[in-house]
Amino acid sequence: MSCLFCKMAAGEIPVDFVFENENIFAINDISPQAPTHILIIPKAHHENAGELAETPGDLLSEMHSAAAKLAADAGLDGYRSVFNTGASAGQSVFHAHLHLLGGRPFAWPPG
Repeated sequence: MSCLFCKMAAGEIPVDFVFENENIFAINDISPQAPTHILIIPKAHHENAGELAETPGDLLSEMHSAAAKLAADAGLDGYRSVFNTGASAGQSVFHAHLHLLGGRPFAWPPG
């Protein structure tokens, strides 16, 4: 198993979870792009958001529900949730993960 997030999920790499349940976990991003920058990660390996969307069940909904809870816990009055899918979109770890960003104003369009 060479996937960084799979190793975290399996406990092979120690991390400080800011949220965890049986299907997902969340950690603070090591290179934050906002005052609040949390990664919400499924424990099962899915390469990207497109692959994740094809899996049965409500994992995507569960990830967004966790984002809403974490944003509320952080006292955010708004937040941005982002999936980068593919290297050209900025995905650098090829295990699907949702970025929760908040705590500052964001411009539109992004990037």
